[in-house]
Amino acid sequence: MKTNTYKEQFLQIFNSIDFDSIIDHPNILIAASFWDYDRYCAAKTCYKFMRKIDDLIDNHKASNEKIAPDERKAFLTDVSKWLEMIVISDDCNPDKEALNKTVERFRIPLWTLESFARSMIYDINNDGFKTLEDFIEYSQGASVAPASIFVHLSGLKQAGDGYREPEFDVREAATPCALFSYLVHIIRDFQKDQLNHLNYFADNLVGKNGLSRQDLNDIAHGSQVTGGFRNLIREYHGIADKYRKKTIEIMKRIGPMMEPAYKLSLEIIFSLYLMVFERIDPVNGSFTSAELNPSPAETKDRVFETIMNFSIE
Repeated sequence: MKTNTYKEQFLQIFNSIDFDSIIDHPNILIAASFWDYDRYCAAKTCYKFMRKIDDLIDNHKASNEKIAPDERKAFLTDVSKWLEMIVISDDCNPDKEALNKTVERFRIPLWTLESFARSMIYDINNDGFKTLEDFIEYSQGASVAPASIFVHLSGLKQAGDGYREPEFDVREAATPCALFSYLVHIIRDFQKDQLNHLNYFADNLVGKNGLSRQDLNDIAHGSQVTGGFRNLIREYHGIADKYRKKTIEIMKRIGPMMEPAYKLSLEIIFSLYLMVFERIDPVNGSFTSAELNPSPAETKDRVFETIMNFSIE
């Protein structure tokens, strides 16, 4: 099928998307809209399951600033039950049944859910990150794992009534884009996270730039942006750029192994995070949520541009 024919199909899907109504996790939902319906549902099932425990922890921190020592045991029990639902649970739980069927049918690697659970356990037992290395390690579960599910579903090939696993190493392929998008994500959501008592900037880099956690909180609440904070953002922006370049290399390598709609979905999700990356201005930016979050109209324009530039070759 010619590229132009694919573009006509993609533009039909594009015109059916209500960009104004997509609020939570819009990049994933927009990109997966171009998938077959069954794989789209598979992604929603997995992410709903993962968000359930993630939101439980983040919402508690937003209300209480920290998880008290006597509360950690209860949260750890919740994570254990979460993981048991897909491993050893025998209870009649419709959520567990839906997830198990999805994992089995779409051959989703269990390491993704196990790794995600470990990052949630880290969240329970720790308040932030002492070093950038700690953050990168945490990201293997918090970002690389869910991204790997997306890449895995994108790379599947239909085989009769079932699916054949991707022809490439999913974790290796997903890691650069996951880290690029996560670094962009924490800069974009700096103000919102701080207002919710969440901090994703590593203490060693914060201190290196003459800052404290309180300084970050003050800036998020409207205090003047300091030179040290601009240097911190510049450093994170530079690290994200390294992963951006690696992502481009990976996408060129795995693109030919993917069906057009799924290749497009990866290009869309990368392009939408790239749009935010391009808005980050370490020299003159104010780093507010309003400044860094694209409007639905801007997101729509970027997706349209990505479709028009798309090539199946």
